[in-house]
Amino acid sequence: MTKRLLRRLGRQNRAAYGKLSGAVGIACNLLLFAGKLAVGLAAHSVSITADAVNNLSDASGAVVTLVGFRMAEKPADRDHPFGHARVEYIAGLVVSALILLVGAELAKSAVEKILHPAPVDISPVTMAVLAVSVAVKLWLSRFNRMLGRQIDSAALMATAADSRNDALSTGAVLLSALVSRHTGWGIDGYTGLAVALFILWSGIGIARDTVNPLLGQGADPALGQALAKMLTANPKVLGFHDLMVHDYGPGQRFATVHVEMDAREDPLLCHDIIDGLERSCLDELKVHLCIHYDPIVTDDPELNHMRQVVTDCLARLDPGLSVHDFRMVRGAARTNLIFDLVVPDSVHLDDVQQAVDQAVSRESDKYATVITFDRPAFFRSEK
Repeated sequence: MTKRLLRRLGRQNRAAYGKLSGAVGIACNLLLFAGKLAVGLAAHSVSITADAVNNLSDASGAVVTLVGFRMAEKPADRDHPFGHARVEYIAGLVVSALILLVGAELAKSAVEKILHPAPVDISPVTMAVLAVSVAVKLWLSRFNRMLGRQIDSAALMATAADSRNDALSTGAVLLSALVSRHTGWGIDGYTGLAVALFILWSGIGIARDTVNPLLGQGADPALGQALAKMLTANPKVLGFHDLMVHDYGPGQRFATVHVEMDAREDPLLCHDIIDGLERSCLDELKVHLCIHYDPIVTDDPELNHMRQVVTDCLARLDPGLSVHDFRMVRGAARTNLIFDLVVPDSVHLDDVQQAVDQAVSRESDKYATVITFDRPAFFRSEK
């Protein structure tokens, strides 16, 4: 059934997938809510009623997903030049808030049931409804996971995980019902509390997954590797650095990078190469890339020697240290060695400065270093 729906959907945009997920989620969860609420009230079971309310929250989350994807597809405008794709993340955050609210209320009801237990009347109809719910939730999990993989959507993958968690929690409720029916043990309140805690834990995880991109988390390492491979595949690119990726929502990623090329190359040729790299990045990786051109002097023996002196010194000090934008400014009495230095968080800047200055001074006292220290907060690689 899932594959037939995906075939009918074809190659439409990501908003179509989000709308389909939302519509299916609303329909399934409302039906499960009605069925569980009916049998839960009839059986006087707080765990079944809690599971029913959880399905209602899932239906609300599906509404948020549906609206979120619809808003996310709006094109860029004057007030939002990078588009509205981050609304998808906000939708996921709202879903997590609903889950946390429901989990807290269910935990409160479960504790009251533990303190004031009441008999639970479990019928075959009740168990059948719970069994059907588990099957539906497992299908919803698989359905949303397939949709999420098709469009690389964190929101849909979170929805898939939530449906899987619901299947597990409903399975626990079903087990509790069977135990109560055959043993008479009053574990309904404890099962309801376990389900509520599980819901809270799920809500916290979903909130974390949606807050991180909103706060500006680092780009996916796989994307960094793909960008590095694309840039260094061109023989004219001697290296690159300061690669920064900005995520404005699914399908709206922007990146900047400094690309090093031989200073002797024709600037028009370099410009043409850079334009080609930017177009390829958008076509193949769906990333809007802006490249800064850094001309590198490669035929100055003195500069090359001093760069090697600095590089060797850093290699002995820590393999994570790296240099870029190395240049030399000669004066009447002093020659400045100017470069940027990427320093891992575990290395002290003063130690690096002292080691480099000592290595340079051993060559000649005419050299002085002017170092700009960078922390490796973004991707960096050299050819």
